[in-house]
Amino acid sequence: MVVYLETDRLLLRRMTTDDLDNLVELDGDPEVMRYLTGGAPTPRERLRDEGLPDMLAYYDRGDDFGYWAVARRDDFLGWVGFRPDRGHGPAADVDRSGIEVGYRLRRETWGQGYATEACRALIRKGFTELGVERVYAETMAVNAASRRVMEKSGLRHVGTFFPDWPEAIPGAEHGEVHYALTRDEWLSVNR
Repeated sequence: MVVYLETDRLLLRRMTTDDLDNLVELDGDPEVMRYLTGGAPTPRERLRDEGLPDMLAYYDRGDDFGYWAVARRDDFLGWVGFRPDRGHGPAADVDRSGIEVGYRLRRETWGQGYATEACRALIRKGFTELGVERVYAETMAVNAASRRVMEKSGLRHVGTFFPDWPEAIPGAEHGEVHYALTRDEWLSVNR
């Protein structure tokens, strides 16, 4: 096991091919996928052939950015991502400069502060060790729980946009929100 970061309660470790079943279970929960696919599960084949290989490919580029399993001892809780802009954003006027932070955790862990704890650790590492100048995150405007994680992680709401999704899911009519935090903003409260 290759550990990327440790917090008071969590290990952020490299994903491995052995995590396929964990990802299938995670993406098979309709509540976990509610604001991503309208609750539809990600097919095992897509996770095996595309999702997990895409996550693992980041490690070929080094250990600074990518995806990490969130674990409590040996318990897989989900994953967090910390990566450069994917370059295919749905709204041209959204400032996606910087590094995107994202998370997907098992439903039974929600409300326990794990997503916030993992995001704060990634943001701290980004600003203090990796030379990151800006961190951002996005979610559906109606996803109040995810928005709260962003706020508790120090990001602030900087805009709402309305992408033209080919298959809109319930709540899409309210748009997507963009939250961000710059290194200078973070340093002003974390010196």
